[in-house]
Amino acid sequence: MARFRAAFIIAAFILFTLPLMPLQWLLLKLRAKAARTFPNWYHRQVARLFGIQLRIVGKPVTGEGVLLVGNHTSWADIIIFSAATPLSFVSKAEVARWPLFGTLARLQRTVFVERSRRSATGAVADAIHQRLAQGDALLLFPEGTSHDGNTVLPFKTALFGAAEARLANGAHVKVQPVSVAFTGLHGMPMGRGNRPLFAWYGDMEMVPHLWEALLAGPLDVEVRFHAPLSLDRMDRKTLAAKAQEIVQNGQSEALAGRSLP
Repeated sequence: MARFRAAFIIAAFILFTLPLMPLQWLLLKLRAKAARTFPNWYHRQVARLFGIQLRIVGKPVTGEGVLLVGNHTSWADIIIFSAATPLSFVSKAEVARWPLFGTLARLQRTVFVERSRRSATGAVADAIHQRLAQGDALLLFPEGTSHDGNTVLPFKTALFGAAEARLANGAHVKVQPVSVAFTGLHGMPMGRGNRPLFAWYGDMEMVPHLWEALLAGPLDVEVRFHAPLSLDRMDRKTLAAKAQEIVQNGQSEALAGRSLP
C-alpha cells in the first residue's frame, strides 16, 4: 500500500507540474504580478499531494522587500517555505543544472550563487539588492548546507551581505528569521530517530531519499515566522548570531511540542 501511495504521488506530481510550467513561464515573460504568487499556490497543492501538513505560526513580512533566513533540513524545505508565503530562493548554482528541479527553481525566479567563483560575488549581490529593492521576498539558508533536522548549524556571516540592501526610504531591508521543524509522522509526534527519513543531507542521493520519504508517510511540519531584524540596529555579525539564536529556539520549541498559539 505504501509503495502504491508513493508511486501515485510521483505520477500525480509530474502530471500536475508539467502543464503548469509553461503558464509560469508566460507569466514571467509578461511580467505579471501573478508570477510572484503563482508558485505559492502551486506549492500549497504540492504540499497537500505529498501529505505535508503545515502549521504556520506568526506572519511573514509583506508589502516590501524582505530577506528571509531559515534553517535547512531537506529538499522538502522548498515545498514547505514556498507554500507558507510567496518568495524566491537564493540557492547554490548547482541547483540550476538539476533535471526538472532546476527548471522549477528558475521559474520561481531563484537567484543562483556560484560559490566557487569569487568574481561573481559582486554581480550576485547586486542582483539580490535589486530584487529586494523591487519588493521581492528572498529566502536564503545561512547554514550553507542541510542537516538532520534536530538542530541548527552556525549561520555564515558572509551570506548576510544581502541585508545591506536599502529600501526607498533609506532603511536597510528587514531580515526575518524563519524556523521549520518536522514535528509529526502519520499524525503522531515524530521522534529524533525518524527525522532522517525526511532530512536530506550529507551524500544522500535525492531520488532514492525522496522515494523513502514518500514510503514513510504523511508529514507534519511547523513553520514559525519570527519578528524581523535589521542592520539599522546591529552589525552583520550580531545580526547573524541573533537570527541563528531565534531560529534555533523556534525549532527547539516546536520539536519539544511547545507550540505557540
